[in-house]
Amino acid sequence: MADERGGGEAVSTVVIARIITKQDGVLCGIPVIERLLERHCQAVIADWNFSEGESISIGNSIVELHGDSAEILRIERTALNVLGRMSGIASFTANWVSKVDGIAIACTRKTEWGLLDKWAVHIGGGLTHRLDRSDAIMLKENDFAAQQERDGIDMTKSTNMIENIDLDLNAHFTVVEVDDEKMAIEVATIWKHRQIDRNGSERVVLLLDNMGPELAKKCVQSLERLSLDDWCILEGSGGVNYESLQNWSTSGVDLVSTSAINRGVAPLDLSMLIITEDM
Repeated sequence: MADERGGGEAVSTVVIARIITKQDGVLCGIPVIERLLERHCQAVIADWNFSEGESISIGNSIVELHGDSAEILRIERTALNVLGRMSGIASFTANWVSKVDGIAIACTRKTEWGLLDKWAVHIGGGLTHRLDRSDAIMLKENDFAAQQERDGIDMTKSTNMIENIDLDLNAHFTVVEVDDEKMAIEVATIWKHRQIDRNGSERVVLLLDNMGPELAKKCVQSLERLSLDDWCILEGSGGVNYESLQNWSTSGVDLVSTSAINRGVAPLDLSMLIITEDM
């Protein structure tokens, strides 16, 4: 709303305004619009015709806004921007989810609208992964490089950090990026032995970075052959696109993660129409 800088002048009269969808999709953003009205248009009442996450079709009136036209027009663009973007992401995610069989689709932390994007992915049937850095330890290339620089020694980049994780605090959700089969086996082996030693059963998420579905499949087969697969959740990541989803479905991974389902996604086409000047 700050972007509107007050919203300018508008005719003030009691009206009903409808938000109409011009595309089929999944509705998302109702709690945000309710908050918008609560903060900026307390005299405007929203009468929703659909629920959060419900499918909507071209021509549907998804909500009727009852109240002062000046207030409704002041929040018109913001409301359409929010609903359009979040519904677009939810619809796009739902399309991806319907394409795969037996694996999940997760978004990454590369988001433009932060938790709103994450919520839209969730409503579309995707996984939100970490909401912020505190949700889980995630050891990636830069983490390994930083420790090597600090310690000033030539060390195997995964071994030392995995052995020093406090599993009592972090075993429920730890992610380790691996870039080849050898590293995946190494991390899974250390994790397995450490969990057995503490009588733990939680699995480590192995982020198979930029392997692609074919190399990921070979990695999965190696982990299965060594009886390490029960200690891992396998996540394909890097270069995941819609066209490759079928191959990922047969790769053996548990999920794929991508920013493609929430970045650069076209908003759902919506419009607002004032239908009467007198209730």
